[in-house]
Amino acid sequence: MARTVLDVRNLSVRFETHRGTVQAVSDLSFALAEGETLGIVGESGSGKSVTSLAIMGLVPTPPGVVTADAILFEERDLLRLGRAERRAVRGGRIAMIFQDPMTSLNPLVTVGRQLAEVLEVHEGLRGRAARERCARGLGDVGIPDPEARLDAYPHQLSGGMRQRVMIAMGLLCRPKVLIADEPTTALDVTIQAQILELMRRLQREHGTAIVLITHDLGVVAGMADRVQVMYAGRVVERASARDLFRAPLHPYTRGLLASVPRLDGDPRERLQSIDGQPPDLASLGGGCAFEPRCGLRSERCRRERPLLGALAGAGTDERSSACHESASLLGGQR
Repeated sequence: MARTVLDVRNLSVRFETHRGTVQAVSDLSFALAEGETLGIVGESGSGKSVTSLAIMGLVPTPPGVVTADAILFEERDLLRLGRAERRAVRGGRIAMIFQDPMTSLNPLVTVGRQLAEVLEVHEGLRGRAARERCARGLGDVGIPDPEARLDAYPHQLSGGMRQRVMIAMGLLCRPKVLIADEPTTALDVTIQAQILELMRRLQREHGTAIVLITHDLGVVAGMADRVQVMYAGRVVERASARDLFRAPLHPYTRGLLASVPRLDGDPRERLQSIDGQPPDLASLGGGCAFEPRCGLRSERCRRERPLLGALAGAGTDERSSACHESASLLGGQR
């Protein structure tokens, strides 16, 4: 069995605002094995990106408050590392591809200098050797004339190129854990396929474990071994990718999958949508957060929040769903 490289235990993140407490993430746990890909999916505001920032120690405090039993990376608790120790891990051993390259890249510093800084900090590499490594990194993500692009400033590159620079930066030190937050959103399908293959190659050659945060269920289906579906800051379903796409159990997961066009579907059939809007995280009640939008809701759902519980016989791997009706849904799929 592959060893666990990242173990997140009961992670919660809240923000203290003028409107009150916003509970962005609640009691999230997962373990990530060497060479494994975990997909995290959900609508905007579900807590996916906040989860990644909390793991990396990048949630601003205040107003943010991060609590967890532990966030273990190679058996070291990241929450108990000093600032210098965490900086030594972050960007090298654990790397992150950020969602918005315009706010992540320094507009006053050349692309080459920003890439080289990663190598200087984590590998002590400087000068011509660092520049050649950076150029190779840009070439790997499909940027033409990579040597010349090293001298460019972020505003001189297209949005897709800036995103590829961020991906190159994340892969530069061959991290043990890569957290990729919507890594291919701004890219066309050809470059997207190239980037995903590069990430697979990194896994094969270096055993990199990947946390893939995305709204693109097609990317999840092609990349992830396991999937966690988040809604209103909580995991509502956890399953292997195969089980999740074959037979989703939570009504929210079913709604997400029903909103995606299928190659084998009837082109005349309209895509389904999930009625309503995600809840206000500053005023969550005691029941199920998805209850107002759910077609299976009952009085119990309004009163009692369902817990994420394992379902016996739900598949070959451990499978969990936070829905009062999950057991009956599973029975109907057998």
